[in-house]
Amino acid sequence: MAEVWRVARTPLSLLVLLGLLGFGAWWGYTNVMKPPPPPPVEPCVPEQVEQLESSQVLVNVFNGGAERGKAAEVGQALEAAGFAVATVGNTDERVTRTVVVGVTTEDPAVRLTLEHFQEADPRSDARPDGVVDVLIGSEYAGMVGDAPESIDLESNTACLAPTPSPAVG
Repeated sequence: MAEVWRVARTPLSLLVLLGLLGFGAWWGYTNVMKPPPPPPVEPCVPEQVEQLESSQVLVNVFNGGAERGKAAEVGQALEAAGFAVATVGNTDERVTRTVVVGVTTEDPAVRLTLEHFQEADPRSDARPDGVVDVLIGSEYAGMVGDAPESIDLESNTACLAPTPSPAVG
């Protein structure tokens, strides 16, 4: 029996080590190929202001309808109105009417953005970053030509989206 163990010990040790090596290679490959985690969301920054101006509102514009290029068109119109447009693209969510999404429906940034759209609905999602999303629907009614560029604040504070850091290079 001792002779059998002495003869079988080396091949068994090699098989166990090959198994560990294979597992390590598989684990390393799967972890290297994972997408990186998304960066943490920076919370909005409360600031003392008497009026919220459109230049202080960071907006993402997404097309939720079927008309091609509508988000780009609306994004350009919002930039012309003074808004800071961060992202323009499409959304998988299909909407009929234009929807303005923010931390609350009473958020000053949401209210100011709503003033620029005809027949738009507010929606809240408790986002911490202060960014406003505009979802353009298939029944987009257009923008308001003489919309205000600022609104007065009752509390004299607004939670503004953090400004992006300049790239180091």
